[in-house]
Amino acid sequence: MRTLLPVLCTSGLAAEARVARAAGFQVIVGAGDPERTTDLVRAAVRHAKCLISFGIAGGLAPHLRAGDVVLSAEVIGTEQTWRASDRFRGQLVDLACRLGAAQGPVLGASVLLASQDDKAQAWRETGALAVDMESAIVARAAHAVGIPFLVLRTIADPATRELPSAALIPLTRRGNPALLQVLGDVLRRPRQIATLCGLAGETRQALAALPGPAHALRAAFAL
Repeated sequence: MRTLLPVLCTSGLAAEARVARAAGFQVIVGAGDPERTTDLVRAAVRHAKCLISFGIAGGLAPHLRAGDVVLSAEVIGTEQTWRASDRFRGQLVDLACRLGAAQGPVLGASVLLASQDDKAQAWRETGALAVDMESAIVARAAHAVGIPFLVLRTIADPATRELPSAALIPLTRRGNPALLQVLGDVLRRPRQIATLCGLAGETRQALAALPGPAHALRAAFAL
């Protein structure tokens, strides 16, 4: 896969980007803003030979747990599905086996799926293993210029996890939680504290599970 360098990762969170950079990747941080992410990817894609949607994701498949790894070259959008070439997808099979990663489509959403019902419906309708807000943007941009793409994600909130209102507050432009707004929301709705703490623990699990697959993927591109 050496011929696919340089590789560009796209993430929503600053914490995800730190993991990608530590593994040796260039990375764009869209901060969960679809328009901003699209503009950044379009501006950078001409310099790349492969795009990666990188970071944590929400689980849709009921069997996936926090920290599980998903490796995919198929993204389902609201109006289109993108698949990398058979040859490229075949190259990912061995890596997925070594990582113990689940393989299957990923849903690229424009909004967060916050409830169990939303996630269950998305699972029934699409069969996607996981959902995030960058993968459709990455797949669309890669398809437009004729380069491969892939998705490397670890599960943060499983299919059974409801996202509390504080978790839905937009990130700062640097991809960090807006702590004052989060704190204000928690003070207004203190009953969400237990759920928010559970989500925080799952997110830590997902981020802790990212470096190993990230370094393995970077090594695969150097082979």
